[in-house]
Amino acid sequence: MASPSVSCPHSKLQVTVSPHAAEAGYSRRTPSQLAAAATPSGRAPGSSRTQAILLNDDDDGGSAADFAACCPAPLVLPDDALAVEPDSDGQSLRSWIQEKARNAVTERRKTIYVASAPEISDEVFIMSRWTEPLGKSRRHKVAVKPLEPEHVTDYLAAFYHGLPVKPYPGSTFRFVPWEERQTKNKKPATVPEYVGLAIGTSVTRIRARPPPDKKFTRQLNLTDILDALIANLPGDAYSVLLLVDHDLYEDDDDDFCCGRAYGGSRVSVVSSARYRPELDDYSGIDLGHMWPASHCASYVEEMCGVPKAKGKAKAKASPATKGGEDADPRMKPLRAAVEAARLAPPAEDDLYALWLSRFVRTASHELGHCLALGHCVYYACVMQSTTGMAEDVRQPPYLCPVDMKKVTRAVLDVNKRLSEDEYLAQRDMALFNFCGRWKQNAMFAGYQAWLGCFLGQK
Repeated sequence: MASPSVSCPHSKLQVTVSPHAAEAGYSRRTPSQLAAAATPSGRAPGSSRTQAILLNDDDDGGSAADFAACCPAPLVLPDDALAVEPDSDGQSLRSWIQEKARNAVTERRKTIYVASAPEISDEVFIMSRWTEPLGKSRRHKVAVKPLEPEHVTDYLAAFYHGLPVKPYPGSTFRFVPWEERQTKNKKPATVPEYVGLAIGTSVTRIRARPPPDKKFTRQLNLTDILDALIANLPGDAYSVLLLVDHDLYEDDDDDFCCGRAYGGSRVSVVSSARYRPELDDYSGIDLGHMWPASHCASYVEEMCGVPKAKGKAKAKASPATKGGEDADPRMKPLRAAVEAARLAPPAEDDLYALWLSRFVRTASHELGHCLALGHCVYYACVMQSTTGMAEDVRQPPYLCPVDMKKVTRAVLDVNKRLSEDEYLAQRDMALFNFCGRWKQNAMFAGYQAWLGCFLGQK
C-alpha cells in the first residue's frame, strides 16, 4: 500500500460550514429548504429516498440514507466565493425547470463535442511560448506533458453519462496571423496584439494582452474565442467545449479566467494554463488539503484563524478517529474519500494526473452551465463558484443532490427507458471505472471511494 501523501491525519472532518461563514454573512439553508430545492414543485416532500448507501460493513443493502444527507455543506472559508457574496440566490430544481434560457436536450441535439486545443501555425509560432508559465514553482521543476484530449473526453463521457461525448468533427482549430491595418504613425507590434482563430474557412480575431500578474507572456480574450465557437456550432451539437492551452481573460479588470460558458449559446472554453502544477506556489495551493482533504476540520479552523486550544498537547489522533457531526454514519462517503486520498501516492509523483484532475473538474463545471445549471449555494458541489485557484482545488468533483436532479432530468429526456435509479447507478459506475484508472491521484482516488459507497463497493 502506498504511504500517506501528507502528514496531517485529517482525524476529524468538517461537514458543516466553517466558523467564518457566520462572520461573512452566509447562512446555510435549513434541511426543509434544501429538500425543497431538489423538488420540481419547490416544496419539501414529506419523506423521500434517493440514492442508497451502505452504512456499515455488515450492511446488506437494506439500510439506506438520503443522498442529500451524505453531502457536506460548502466550506465558506475567508475569501471564498460564498464569503464574498454570501447572499447569492440559489438555483433550485424548480427554477432550473422554469429557466427560459435553458436549451432542452433532444434526440436531434444531444451530443457534447470536445475540441482539442488549437494548433499554432508557423506564422505565429511565437504563441507556443505563451503557454509556458513564467517564474515556475520550486516544487515542480519537471516538465509535464500536455493534457491529452482523449482523457478529458473520457472523463466527461462518464460525468455526463447518457449523452454522447465526442471529439469535435471535421475542422481543425488553428491560430493564424491576424492582419490589422496600420496607421501611418503606428509601428507594427513586436508581439501581436491580435491573432486569428481559424475554424474551417472562417477566421475570428482574438485579442491578446500581457497578464496583469505577468505569469505568462500573453493571454487571450475568451469572449472572442466563444464568439468563434458560436459561429461554428455543429447542427447536432447540444454543446461544444474548447480546450485551450493559453491563459485567458474576459475583460480589462480580469487577472485571468480559467473557463467560461455561454449557456444559452451552448458553448464553453476551459484553459489548462492556471492549473499547471508549476504555478502551485504562486497560487497558494496546499497539496495536502485539496479535495477531499479540504474538509479536514483542523485545516478549516486554521484557515479561519481559530486559535488552537491551549494546554497539554493531545496524542496524535488516528485517521480512523471520528467525532462530532462527522461521527454520523451518513458521512461514510466523505470519510472513505479522505482516507483513499490520504493513502494515494504524493501528488508530485504524477504531475500529469494532478493537472488532469484539476482540469476535468472545471470542464464538467462549464458544461454544467451549458445545461443551464447555475452556481450552487446549497452544498459542497462542483457547480460552486470560485474566486481563485486555492478555492478551486478545495471543491469536490461531484454534483450535489440539487444539481444531480437537474442533470438526471436533462439526460433522461433522451434515455426514457431508464429509471432515475438505473441511470444514477450506471453513471456512478462509469465514473468509478474512470477514477480507478487514475487512482494514483488523490482526487480521483477519493472520488472513486466516494462513488464506491453508493455502489456498495467494499
